[in-house]
Amino acid sequence: MALDTTPEWRWLALLALALWPTWWWMGQRMVDGSDDPLGALALGALAVVLWTHRKQLRAAPRLGLQAAALTGAVLTTALHNQLPDLLVALIGLLSLAAGLLAFLPARVSSAPVWGLSVLSLPLLASLQFYAGFPLRVVTAETSRWLLSLGFIAERTGSSLVVDGQLIIVDAPCSGVQMVWLGYFTACVVALATQRSNRAFLLRLPVVGALVLLGNVLRNTVLVAAQASGNHLPTWGHDAIGLMVLALVCSGIARTMARQERAI
Repeated sequence: MALDTTPEWRWLALLALALWPTWWWMGQRMVDGSDDPLGALALGALAVVLWTHRKQLRAAPRLGLQAAALTGAVLTTALHNQLPDLLVALIGLLSLAAGLLAFLPARVSSAPVWGLSVLSLPLLASLQFYAGFPLRVVTAETSRWLLSLGFIAERTGSSLVVDGQLIIVDAPCSGVQMVWLGYFTACVVALATQRSNRAFLLRLPVVGALVLLGNVLRNTVLVAAQASGNHLPTWGHDAIGLMVLALVCSGIARTMARQERAI
């Protein structure tokens, strides 16, 4: 009874305090320039979810999730300096998500909350290191198909030879940031529109497809412009990238906001 009647804000504050090694490492990684600070947006989204439902929090938490949160907090401290920092931080943020879900009302879908907890990690540099090259190869090959409609295009690794010009598909063209922003949009819109876990998970493949298509479109337009001799200034590259990103995120938002069909 003492556990059930403890104020929810006290449990959540203690959980956040227990995760101080995670916050310390994430803060250092975000400010030392080794990674993009986009994870702060996902943490902010989780805070907004908690604030929005602050008056409907459960008086008695779901004990299974609360136990998972406490276990994760203990493991985060015990495994500090024993496992890679990113993996330890993942355990910590998943325990934070479990703690939030223990008190959030049942109508709040759990899958987007878990998703935002993962996106809170400073992981873009790691994604670029491990997945950047494969994504660049896929982008270059798909762009080659489209460019072949108007140019003589070949692919070598992650580079393209278009009408005899070697054009490198570099790291920013891998689309890692677009991937992060796309799935962030999906999680936020799913929570805002109260999509069920089933609807959210079934639409995730569409999210991935839209991100891939958007990245290929951006890369194709930029390569075609360069191959045609129309060298765009830096602001032109940025403008095209932002326009495509807006289209992708808008498509993802519409996909997630679409009402489920009655079965």
